[in-house]
Amino acid sequence: MNKIAVINTTITEANENQRMDNFLVTQCKGVPKARIYRALRKGEVRVNRKRVKPEYRLRCADVVRIPPLRMTEKKAPSLPPQRMLQQIESSILQETKQFMVVDKPAGMPVHGGTGIKAGLIEAIRVLRPQCKFLELAHRLDRETSGCLLLVKKRSILAQIHECWRAQRVKKHYVALLQGRWLSGSIRGVRAPLRKNHLANGERIVVVDEEEGRPSETIFRPLRQFDQAVLVEATIITGRTHQIRVHAAHIGHPLAGDDKYGDREFNHAMKQKGLKRLFLHASSIYCPLADIPEESIGLCVLLPDELQRCLQQLKSKRI
Repeated sequence: MNKIAVINTTITEANENQRMDNFLVTQCKGVPKARIYRALRKGEVRVNRKRVKPEYRLRCADVVRIPPLRMTEKKAPSLPPQRMLQQIESSILQETKQFMVVDKPAGMPVHGGTGIKAGLIEAIRVLRPQCKFLELAHRLDRETSGCLLLVKKRSILAQIHECWRAQRVKKHYVALLQGRWLSGSIRGVRAPLRKNHLANGERIVVVDEEEGRPSETIFRPLRQFDQAVLVEATIITGRTHQIRVHAAHIGHPLAGDDKYGDREFNHAMKQKGLKRLFLHASSIYCPLADIPEESIGLCVLLPDELQRCLQQLKSKRI
């Protein structure tokens, strides 16, 4: 066991408006939450020499006293492999003092977890050790490639979350779907989604009109092929697996989708060279009210492996 001394820390812009309890959880890694809340109840934690409640919002220049708290010694986290670090460094599309946009490769998880030593966010933190705050603004499925937004300030993260709630974030994907599309039509899909677990523990997302969360996707056809159609998918909401489930729901599952797709169609696309899910986050736009000159807007081309697959398909008129 390890015991730390009393710490007095001054709050900066990076932690402004953060809840007291959440701040302590990040500062006292390895300390049980029950111990943190007990320290708050007993007044062991002070802000400007005064007691505070867990929901207290920190302000710039607040001086926080953190008492000695016992924590379990943990092994140092394993570093991401050098090859992964180099791949991510070369995938950074835009970087400012406020945010970073990365062209996430397909097959790379955005964060570590069970059986995953390190994801993209852990690797970025290794690449940018000078950044005291560095978080994902949203997520992409492991199988999906394309624009991924990270932020370097808590205040910017709060702005982006507010933009999501107000539906001011514009996020577009390019996807290859099964079948023929109704000539030139744009289709809006509103189908509530709910997370579910199968008997074997596999996580899936299903359409559930009664208990699902409101979800909306707009599909616009770009190019028709013999067996498939290339579309632009715009998400109005941002649910897990939303595009994949909505596409399957309307009878046009994604190419290469082993979870929600069509086995025969996937096999046919594999014969055309497709070795992954054909879903790419092609662009993102997010207005930042406080710094409009740094509003986020970026587009990224299809990866080479997806372009090569399209070259093997025969075009038809939409």
